[in-house]
Amino acid sequence: MTAPGADPLVWYQSAPGTRAAAPVRPAGARRRAVGVTLGAAFLLTVLGAPLGLLWAAIAPDTPVLKTAEGAIYAQPAPEQPIAADGWFSLLGLGFGVLAAIALWFLLRRWRGPVGLVAGVLGGLGAAVVAWQLGRRIGLSTFHRLLETAPNGQAFTKPADLRAGGLEWLVVPYGNLLLPAFGAAVAYTLLAGWSRWPSLRPEPDLEGAWPQAGPAAGEGFSSGPGDRPAR
Repeated sequence: MTAPGADPLVWYQSAPGTRAAAPVRPAGARRRAVGVTLGAAFLLTVLGAPLGLLWAAIAPDTPVLKTAEGAIYAQPAPEQPIAADGWFSLLGLGFGVLAAIALWFLLRRWRGPVGLVAGVLGGLGAAVVAWQLGRRIGLSTFHRLLETAPNGQAFTKPADLRAGGLEWLVVPYGNLLLPAFGAAVAYTLLAGWSRWPSLRPEPDLEGAWPQAGPAAGEGFSSGPGDRPAR
């Protein structure tokens, strides 16, 4: 029995097999949250390197012709630049969704704003890294042919983005935003479908209800001949 006005679930914090949550100072908790957010965002940014390599391998190069004024498209309206933008958009959106799922399961303790902010910042960083790395693969060969090739020679230009880039050298726009967008949408949907209000697994109160030992003569009544419980 508990005293009048006492928390009826206070026994759970000291019940055998359970572990009460240790008090955490707000300042320390905020520092750890910021550290986890920046660490996860940095890891996602680094993963933008393989994303850029994959994009450079899939996106087609654009055929060009060397002229006295420079390189021009070999075709009046080439489809390769559009395909490069499309592949980057699809890969970036998929990267963001996978990043949100990974953050949701790997950072269970920090589910909520920490995972969401980490996914958005990491998606933006990964997009910039993937774009800058992917567009530079084969770029030195293109510049060398542009300087040394005779007029009329055909070669290819590496894939680049036309629907995305950086404004003021720091602000991404266009399809560079898709990884962050995919991460934000996927993480928000996971949070909306969570069956726990705190977004983290909570203890099962029914399974943790304390059972009285038979030696103590205590228990719940299960039949007409049983001794009534307290």
